[in-house]
Amino acid sequence: MKGRILSNADRGGSKRPRYLFPALVVLILSSPLALGQEIGPQSQSSHAQVEKLLGLWKEHFAGADSLQERRAAFARLMETMPGPTRIQVRQVDADGVDGELMWPARLHHPIGKRVILYIHGGGFSGGSIRTHSLFAGSLAKAASSDVLLINYRLMPEYAYPAQINDALTAYRWLLDNGYRNENVVVAGDGAGGNIALEAVLRQKQAAKPLPAAVIALSPITDLAATGGTMTANAGSDPLVDKASIETLRKTYLGSRPATDPQASPLYADMTGFPPLLLQVGSGEALLDDTLRLADKAREEGVDVTTEVWPGMPHQWQLFPAMLDDADRSSQTIAEFAIRHFADKPEE
Repeated sequence: MKGRILSNADRGGSKRPRYLFPALVVLILSSPLALGQEIGPQSQSSHAQVEKLLGLWKEHFAGADSLQERRAAFARLMETMPGPTRIQVRQVDADGVDGELMWPARLHHPIGKRVILYIHGGGFSGGSIRTHSLFAGSLAKAASSDVLLINYRLMPEYAYPAQINDALTAYRWLLDNGYRNENVVVAGDGAGGNIALEAVLRQKQAAKPLPAAVIALSPITDLAATGGTMTANAGSDPLVDKASIETLRKTYLGSRPATDPQASPLYADMTGFPPLLLQVGSGEALLDDTLRLADKAREEGVDVTTEVWPGMPHQWQLFPAMLDDADRSSQTIAEFAIRHFADKPEE
C-alpha cells in the first residue's frame, strides 16, 4: 500500500487527522495539485538499514549525558561517515560567521547563481560543518546549486539568540555578496530547522528581502514540548524525547518562556512566510512539532509541503552512505529548491 497525497478538501479543510498510519508516508500539500512523487511504505531493506544506523547511534551515545558529551559523540559518529565527493569548497568568513561554500565540481557550473544556506542540527549545542558536509555536498549536486554551510555559535558557551543571529548574518552576507534573495533557499535540520525558521521570521519582521523558500527537516518548533508525539513516539525515537527538549530549553533560553514566538516558531505569526517544505520521520518525537507548524502556517496562508517518511529516524537525511531513503529524501529536497529558485539550473 502506498502513501496517499491529501489535499485540503481530502482533509476536510485545514484540519488533519489526529493520528497518522505509521506504515504510510503522507505528502500534505497546500493545494490539490500534487507536487513531487508519491512515496511508498518502508521496504524491508530500508528497515534493516535504519536498524543498523540506530545501532551506531546507541553505540556512540552510550553514557553521553551532558551537552558537551553529546556534542563529542555526534562528532565521533559523523567522522565515521565519508566526506563529500565531486564538489569544490571555499572557506568563507560571512561577516564573522565561519562557513564553507561548496558547489558541484562540474564544468560550466554558474557559481553565484543559486545557493542553499544550510544550518546544521545538533540540539543547539552540537553539529558542525564536518558533521553535515556529506549531506550538504549531496544537496549541492542534486540542486545544481551552491551551498553555504555555516558554523554558528553553540551552547552552553553561547545561549539564545546567538545561534539565530549568526544564521541571519550569514543570510544577509549572501545578499550582500551577489546572490539575489529569490535565488536563496534557507534550510536546516532539528535545532537548525528551528534556527532557519526563526532567522527568516526576523527577516520578515524587519520587512527585508525574504528567501525564495525555506526547508525545515524535523524542526524543533515548540520548546515547551507540548506535542503529543513527545510521549506517543517515545519508544520509537532513541534521540529526542520530552526530557531532552526540556534540558535544551533550560540551557538555551534560561528564564525566557518556552512559548516565546521569537524562540519557538510554532507560536509565531507565519503570515507572509516564504514557501515551506517540512520533512519528518513517522516515528519521531518531533512529528507533532512538524505537523502542527504545517497546519498553523497553512491556515495563515503559507504554501506548505509536508512529507512524513515511514520508519525514518531523526536526522536520517545525513546518512546517504547508509540509507537509500536518505538519497531519496535529499532528491525531493533538491527538487523543491529548484522549483523555487528564480533562475533554474540549465538542463
